Amino acid sequence: MDNHVFTVTEVNNLVKLLLDNEPMLQNVCVRGELSNYKMYPSGHHYFTLKDPEGAIRCVMFKGSAMKLRFRPENGMKVVVTGRVTVFPRDGAYQLYCNTMIPEGVGDLAVAFEQLKAKLYAEGLFDPAHKKPLPAYPERIAIVTSSAGAAVHDMIRILRRRYPIAKVILLPVRVQGAEAPPEIAGAIRYADKWRIGDVIITGRGGGSMEDLWAFNDERVARAIYQCETPIISAVGHEPDVTISDFVADARASTPSNAAEIAVPDQGELLRWLRGAGERMEQSETARLEALRQRLETLAKKRCMTDQLAYVQDKRMELLHAQQRLGDLAAGQLARKKQGFSALAASLDAMSPLKVLGRGYAMAQSGDGTILKSWRDVTAGERVSVTLGAGGFTATVDEPFEEVRKHG
Repeated sequence: MDNHVFTVTEVNNLVKLLLDNEPMLQNVCVRGELSNYKMYPSGHHYFTLKDPEGAIRCVMFKGSAMKLRFRPENGMKVVVTGRVTVFPRDGAYQLYCNTMIPEGVGDLAVAFEQLKAKLYAEGLFDPAHKKPLPAYPERIAIVTSSAGAAVHDMIRILRRRYPIAKVILLPVRVQGAEAPPEIAGAIRYADKWRIGDVIITGRGGGSMEDLWAFNDERVARAIYQCETPIISAVGHEPDVTISDFVADARASTPSNAAEIAVPDQGELLRWLRGAGERMEQSETARLEALRQRLETLAKKRCMTDQLAYVQDKRMELLHAQQRLGDLAAGQLARKKQGFSALAASLDAMSPLKVLGRGYAMAQSGDGTILKSWRDVTAGERVSVTLGAGGFTATVDEPFEEVRKHG
């Protein structure tokens, strides 16, 4: 019997046909560790799934990869489902994956932790970026579903606590694939047009999958970029979402968000009444102090005797005038005493005093005082001043030594 000779393509197609007709390989579930994971610009994902004893090449096309809610990484243990077949061109069989979930934990939990770590590293959770909530908001924007019980609870509490605030609802879907872009878009719209002084976004309780729209990166970045203070109110107290970490304030429930957003009118009224009472007490005390001061002023002498003030000032003026006179007299006496002392000193130094004791002063013809015998010549006429009067004389003979007369 002659053996049929197959072409390579025929063999590959035959193997493909056999694999495609095996029911167990059409929806197989495989556990393994990710290796050589690559994401191409086309959107297709290629990787190897391995265990300690073997490996299988895998591919996940764009349509299936877009449904992944976490980011696959090398070394991650996963469970995939898909079909095993052959790619006829290279004859290699591979697993065409339809789904992938992390082993041991849900894919949502892994996606949550991955996005949380990523946004934390970028600083989206930094407390320094969080804005304070307004104390007395005039408008409150609510981004949530219009059909849920959460919005009715919030409106009821807001009307009860602070009815003067205007509430604006921006209805969006809060569950499903369309929810994240709607929520992010409503937040950006409310912020751009300043719809409210504060924004509340959230929804009522549910499973992690129900709340997943508020774990979406698009919603987180819209909250981070929002200049209007924003409160995240998702689910119940134990529920924590990425939106809670990014928002300026986190409320345990939507009802709690309404309580955080506005003050309580009852407390405000009590505070205002207390402030009014304190103001009244303060003004009463001030008026009483002014009344007492007025009574004190009314008893003063200037109020009972209108001329008393003028008389008091007149006495002060006379006293000041007397003091000025005494000061002037004392100063004049001191000046006179000083003058007398200076005059006595000057008189003591006067040449006339010396002449009065028997001395004489000789002067040349031009009035120069003669101090030495060299200042005159024989025959020169000189003037001699005595203690009383004087005379003129002619010099007979100048001499150097003083002659004594017996």
